[in-house]
Amino acid sequence: MTTRRALLALPALATPWIARAQGGFPDRPIRFIVPFPPGGGTDTWARIAAEGMQPELGQTIIIENRGGGGGLIGTEAAAKVPPDGYSLLFTITTHIQSPVVMRRFPYDPVHDFAPIGRLGTTSILFCVGPAVPAGVTTMAEFAAWGRGRDLSLGSYAPGSTGHAFALMVAEEAKLEMTHVAYRGETPMLQDMLGGSIHGGFHSMAAAGEMMRAGRVRALASSGVARVPSMPQVPTLKEAGFSDRFAFSGFSGLLAPARTPPAVLERLVSAFRVAAAKPETHQRLLAIDTIPSYQDPAAFKAQIEKNLREWTEIAARLNLSIDG
Repeated sequence: MTTRRALLALPALATPWIARAQGGFPDRPIRFIVPFPPGGGTDTWARIAAEGMQPELGQTIIIENRGGGGGLIGTEAAAKVPPDGYSLLFTITTHIQSPVVMRRFPYDPVHDFAPIGRLGTTSILFCVGPAVPAGVTTMAEFAAWGRGRDLSLGSYAPGSTGHAFALMVAEEAKLEMTHVAYRGETPMLQDMLGGSIHGGFHSMAAAGEMMRAGRVRALASSGVARVPSMPQVPTLKEAGFSDRFAFSGFSGLLAPARTPPAVLERLVSAFRVAAAKPETHQRLLAIDTIPSYQDPAAFKAQIEKNLREWTEIAARLNLSIDG
């Protein structure tokens, strides 16, 4: 009898919490957990989304950077926060990539999160720094110079697109390379500028200014089209590489699963408006990110598709990471 009374009491106990979560939402600041350090592409996109959403929600949005583990640390934390809409995850394709290559799933990329919306897509570019002679300006020249050398190529996260693409470049160009994994683009860029590594893949959001200034040299881009502000840089396919480099990912916002529907609806509405603002498009295009909003259903389908694709890519490359 006691057990039955306790069970019957549970909905009554839960109801005030749900009511508080939904009523008057939001009535205090919201935070975006970004699973990478400040200054990288993910951090930049998160801040653009946050600034666009703040007027719609009437609250400040705070960016909390939790780098490490190829995005696993911050993402696991985001999966475990109270599902009240006040702590959200802004992330990129490493959301599905890192668990696959680390053979470790501290969260379910699909079922532990409720998609709010995709913001945009972007290409990443293969860049080299001062450790490579200034006369090397094309992928063919890099391949010719690099053969027979012990090259060090970085990636902004272990198991990321940048990591897989570096392995694929080495494989197709017949190069020997050591992979150096970083906790985000900023520390990787610092090492590239300092000559500690030869090259690697970077986003325009994090390294575009450096590329345009010539401090790092972009030799080729991923994707099926050239980067708008770098029309002189060919795609990897144009440079003679395979169409494996056409893989594209996402940047977007998610909430923990079990977030109340009314709260999700409020967040989805604010994100949709923010993503459509001319100033948001302007800021994204300025860093060569293509505005490509997806609603929750389409974004969920994209995440599921990328998870299938990445599982196949990782198996083909025998791509796995310890840690």
